[in-house]
Amino acid sequence: MEPPAGSHWLKPPGPVAPGLRIGLLGGSFNPAHAGHLHVSDVALKRLHLDYVWWLVAPQNPLKQASGMAPLRERLAYAAEKFEHHPRILVVDVETALGTRFTIDTLNALKRRFPELPFVWLMGTDNLDQFDHWRRWPEIVRNVPIAVVMRPGSTVAPLRAKALQRFAHARVADPARLPFAKPPAISVLDGPRSSASATAIRAQALADEALVNAVRSC
Repeated sequence: MEPPAGSHWLKPPGPVAPGLRIGLLGGSFNPAHAGHLHVSDVALKRLHLDYVWWLVAPQNPLKQASGMAPLRERLAYAAEKFEHHPRILVVDVETALGTRFTIDTLNALKRRFPELPFVWLMGTDNLDQFDHWRRWPEIVRNVPIAVVMRPGSTVAPLRAKALQRFAHARVADPARLPFAKPPAISVLDGPRSSASATAIRAQALADEALVNAVRSC
């Protein structure tokens, strides 16, 4: 599938110059949380990235729309809580590009910014479902991928279908990854973060129930 014809009109979300190393962290960000920051920080340090773009998806194809906050709210929350980080940019590129699936978004971004070496970022908690993504082998062959270890998933890189199929593509030195020719995959370890959007939403609902209970007394 060809990238959208209008991809060349996408406004750069931040500084753009040949050779700037950009990490791409996609997801629903429903809501953005410390786990997203953890993945970004580890990648920034280990890969020597210049920036990480948080690609907030209008609707994750693998998640139900019920319980999903409106896009504008998720964008605003992520920007308010985390965009104070000097090298994290919260962006809504899929609406501008008219894309829905990661592979189409990547194709459009690479056409729009051919001078930028992109790296796709994910936590190991996403590896088990990665083979359900649309045209996932093409994603691996399209852009270098960095997988950041998360709690409870220490063996995920060993059993994940993507890591097994592309075992020959492992890059031992993460600093080389941004300029490696795909397929290229590095698994990054670091301080573990247990934060998840599911846990944060559950705590928010509990807090809201407590407030309502107090009000009714």
